[in-house]
Amino acid sequence: MTDRIVRIGGASGFWGDSAEAAPQLVRSGKLDYLTFDYLAELTMSILSRARAQDPAAGYARDFVDVAMRSVLREVVAGGIKVLSNAGGVNPRACAEALQRLAEAEGLALRIAVVEGDDVLSRVDAFRAEDVRDLHSGQPLPAKVMSANAYLGALPIVEALKHGAQVVITGRRVDSALPLAALMHEFGWSARDYDLIAAGSLAGHLIECGPQATGGLFTDWETVEGWDNIGYPIVECRSDGSFVVTKPAGTGGLVTPATVAEQMVYEIGDPAAYLLPDVICDFTAVRMSADGPDRVLVQGARGYVPGPCYKVSATYADGWRCVANITLIGGRAERKARRVAEAILARTRRMLEARGMGDYRLVYSEVIGTEAAFGPHSRVAVNREVVLRLVVEHANRDALELFAAELAPGGVSWAPGMTSIGGGRPRPSPIVKLFSFLAPKTEFKVSATVAGEHWPVPLPAELQETTTAHAATTYTEPLPSLDGVATVEVPLLRIAHGRSGDKGNSVNIGIIARDPKWIGVLRAELTAERVREYFGHFVEGAVSRFDVPGIGAFNFLLQGALAGGGMASPRSDPLGKAFAQMLLDMPVRVPTAFLEPASAAA
Repeated sequence: MTDRIVRIGGASGFWGDSAEAAPQLVRSGKLDYLTFDYLAELTMSILSRARAQDPAAGYARDFVDVAMRSVLREVVAGGIKVLSNAGGVNPRACAEALQRLAEAEGLALRIAVVEGDDVLSRVDAFRAEDVRDLHSGQPLPAKVMSANAYLGALPIVEALKHGAQVVITGRRVDSALPLAALMHEFGWSARDYDLIAAGSLAGHLIECGPQATGGLFTDWETVEGWDNIGYPIVECRSDGSFVVTKPAGTGGLVTPATVAEQMVYEIGDPAAYLLPDVICDFTAVRMSADGPDRVLVQGARGYVPGPCYKVSATYADGWRCVANITLIGGRAERKARRVAEAILARTRRMLEARGMGDYRLVYSEVIGTEAAFGPHSRVAVNREVVLRLVVEHANRDALELFAAELAPGGVSWAPGMTSIGGGRPRPSPIVKLFSFLAPKTEFKVSATVAGEHWPVPLPAELQETTTAHAATTYTEPLPSLDGVATVEVPLLRIAHGRSGDKGNSVNIGIIARDPKWIGVLRAELTAERVREYFGHFVEGAVSRFDVPGIGAFNFLLQGALAGGGMASPRSDPLGKAFAQMLLDMPVRVPTAFLEPASAAA
């Protein structure tokens, strides 16, 4: 065991994150690694289309042209290693572009490329095997735009072992980038499952950038300096413990609560968070303050991963057009609904006359009426709303017709119809996700470092099976509120929350503000009540999982996103607002437990 600390900065949570992130982290001093996460399913389909049009495209150009250009000299001078999945569907082209930049700057740079995730060429073989979507059970579509396996950390470790200063990969789990750095630096083996889980947790906490440093925090009014929010740094030790922090002098907030919110983000079952290198159990993770803007994290556990990689394919499925129309004045909601009826009736008549057929999907929301809250809306009078009208069709020309018929409403129908947000909308292709499992043994993964090629075989020990840890759960009896003086308060008064998508499902993490509230949350916030609260959205089951280490509960709401992600027509296709809505739900609490009203109440 060594006392050495490895410092890793998370400079990108998605393709489009701030250009200030990399310079901020590099100039914070003493950074060993800089990681960039760019890829999502939609990103992969965009990059696949770009590569189809230009063999030299297909990667996140911002990584080279913006991020690395801004810090390359400092990275080289400081000996900072850079790990990024910016390679998208063309990591070699990305590496070549970075090499050209380095040569133009007169800098020597040893770049590695990791390949093996892109299996688009094997789609026909997968179809012959009759692979099925993990969620819907449907067969693989006829035409696929991209198909990539979520690889793990081992190929990156191989590249670092051979002296790479920059490692560029395609698709992999987001947390694998920091994990690979720690495996390399501390010599962790693929069988050190608890350590691999700890490294994966460190990666999970920084993979979304400032979401761990005050971004999206429930108590957002306590977070200062949004314009200069600090990007996350993890200071890691060889025993798997680490501290989450941020550069000095930056905005944001790092507390056990802000970090806990990120831990429960999109993990599903916290006792079985599935990754290619390990299955993680986060139920016993503990967090404690370690000074201003410093949180110590310990207690992650892990066990042997499964024998398959998850493969995500994307495919085109028709066209979508989204109109946003502002209406002002009395009975604005009724105006919006009549406008929608008129637009749809007119355009359907025109489509029928042209032999184009009806819309495949029509979805409308009246924003400003608390439509997302369904029966829990408190808006009685609407004098200013936005009609969001979504239509889908197999034929793009049908949606061009729809878009052209929006403007006439400005002189035809409701008074106070003021504008079509953004002007005439343009049809866009609908890209959907298809996920399936494929045996790891079928993949040929490699790392190429400075022209030398290194195959990365799956370690034999990963073929073993081991028993999982017993998940840590709440074992004390449920408290009874019978005969106790109680009062109803919003859940926000006693808890924090964070939500996000898991395919077509929503993950909501709820964290007690104080340990005294855990029993109340167990009694009041049941899976049944959460499903009832979101009954206007949820089509499947709702599960509740215990996370005692941080005094939390994690909920998984299946079938809650109308297809989810790229497939969903909703204004919140990623489930980001579900925690905010749940925090408004009334819960009964003992009157004796209440403290003076806080700013969050």
